[in-house]
Amino acid sequence: MTALMKRTATPTFSPNPTRAAGADFAEHCCELLASLGAVHTKRMFLGWGLSVDGLTVAVIAWDTLYLKAYAATLPQFTAAGSRVFEHTSKGVTRRMQYYTAPEPALESREAMQPWAALALQAALAALAADRPANRPANTPTRKPRQKKT
Repeated sequence: MTALMKRTATPTFSPNPTRAAGADFAEHCCELLASLGAVHTKRMFLGWGLSVDGLTVAVIAWDTLYLKAYAATLPQFTAAGSRVFEHTSKGVTRRMQYYTAPEPALESREAMQPWAALALQAALAALAADRPANRPANTPTRKPRQKKT
């Protein structure tokens, strides 16, 4: 017969698992953009993607919030002094249609609301441009990759 060993210490569990770098800032940005609805975050190679109803409206990279923009909303972002999102990969600098949120907008949901609306407008415009009017909504927008032979 084997004797049971008495446990010498009670296991401890942390109520909060280790959070990914920048998670607190991402959570703050979700709160700022909440006027759009439920904001979902997804870890991405440079930081975080923030989406509403499946539409990416913002990205976070290097602890900076970038909001989606397009031709019609670009004048508002440039007038506010926003900087374009750019990164260098394999020696090539790429610019994306995301611009820094104006500093005052980072202070409250009310201050962010008009900028969040512009980001959603840009995301909807990108969706419309990617889906021609004659294609059903549930049809994939990109061709599948062909396997190399």
